[in-house]
Amino acid sequence: MDALSEILSLPDSEKATRGLAHTPAEIAQQPDTWWSTFDLFGRRRAEIKDFLARAGFSRDPGSRPTIFLVGAGSSDYVGHSLALLLRKTWQCEVAAVPSTDLLTHLDELIIPERKYLWISFSRSGDSPEGVAVLEKICERRPDIHHLVISCNANGRVIQEHAGNPKVLGICLDDAVNDRGLAMTSSFSNMVVFGQCLAHAHDFEKYEEVLPQLVQAGRSFLPLAADCAAALAMESYSKACFVGSGPLRAVAKESALKLLELTAGKVVTMSESALGLRHGPMAALDQDTLFVCFLSGHRRVQEYELELLREVGNKRLVKTRVVVTQGGDSAIHSLAEHSLAPVTPLDVPDDYRPPLDVILGQLLGLFFSLRWNLRPDCPSPNGAISRVVQNISIHS
Repeated sequence: MDALSEILSLPDSEKATRGLAHTPAEIAQQPDTWWSTFDLFGRRRAEIKDFLARAGFSRDPGSRPTIFLVGAGSSDYVGHSLALLLRKTWQCEVAAVPSTDLLTHLDELIIPERKYLWISFSRSGDSPEGVAVLEKICERRPDIHHLVISCNANGRVIQEHAGNPKVLGICLDDAVNDRGLAMTSSFSNMVVFGQCLAHAHDFEKYEEVLPQLVQAGRSFLPLAADCAAALAMESYSKACFVGSGPLRAVAKESALKLLELTAGKVVTMSESALGLRHGPMAALDQDTLFVCFLSGHRRVQEYELELLREVGNKRLVKTRVVVTQGGDSAIHSLAEHSLAPVTPLDVPDDYRPPLDVILGQLLGLFFSLRWNLRPDCPSPNGAISRVVQNISIHS
């Protein structure tokens, strides 16, 4: 039995006592829930395509609106996971812009007279920044269309704009509205929905991708769980996550998961393979766990392999972990741990975030237990909570 299955097999009473009632199951359920998200998109695809046409996507590429992918924290990293894919498939300008930045610098980020489509992501739909910035932009620029994707049907971002023809709200299955503090299945399912969205007009292409992700996820979970559990037994006080392109978003989200679930007892950072050399590499030491999400793109991978060699040759860290699509026998000499699905995955990096992020989630889970925390609510001083607490909104 793998380390995650052992937790899932505990009596319910023990899971409740140890703060394990939700987070482990929410991590484990992910590959199966991706199917439900895929099916949901299929049922609403015609409605979504009609909405996109009204938003300006029936025009030629040069006349299409600029896309803002909006969210805060993990929901922001959902947007970063999707930006390059949407840019490629929709042939228009796409930018992931945090709702926190939009609330404070809306006038500087929005260009007058430019056409926009905002795609907002939110697990709860009740984040004070997300609610406020959507309300503000609807007042100031009622011409902008908004696609709102949430995991909570009762969230304000969906409920308060239900009658607005410029706003289309989509709520994912309640099963992925994570009850634990840290976003896990809500993150990966919003990414999967975004990948479906990228293929709204050529859905058959994504129909070839998702079965591979599901199969890979099911085989990756136990391998990643055992690796994460073993690493958590070591005395790491820091972790560095590296990824490039869409996998940089995975590195960001993984760093956040480990930081959140250990209440900051493991200090984390994330960078691209090339960006790490420009200063941040100074933070690496023998107390740092080094994790690289290795690109499947040959040219990008060469930069990452060079970094792995350098980190190893300089003996900067004790442990290097590499996540790959599989079939990379040369990687074994460059890392102490190499993880890949049992069946090698054959998809571009654009589609890997829902799968690769599982390792970051599991590291967060097992390191949380290592520090005697309760993963469902790992912030003993109340510094963070499942839904960000209300703040004063200043005009």
